[in-house]
Amino acid sequence: MEEVEVEKGYSNKATAEKLRRLAESLEQGRAFEIQVDNQRVYVPADAEISFEFEQNDDEKELEIEIKWKSK
Repeated sequence: MEEVEVEKGYSNKATAEKLRRLAESLEQGRAFEIQVDNQRVYVPADAEISFEFEQNDDEKELEIEIKWKSK
């Protein structure tokens, strides 16, 4: 399978809406669907979620990472 990487920034309001839908899906134990740029992504209910923090001299970064295996 070929590697695909898509990244897109969103406004604070759009980001909050996406995170709210993700949180509701997690609480209800159901899959989550999101579109990043033009790529539709289906995240299963059993996906693993982790937070990663990185810091160097002049920049800090917080990533929310969601991983799952293809079935």
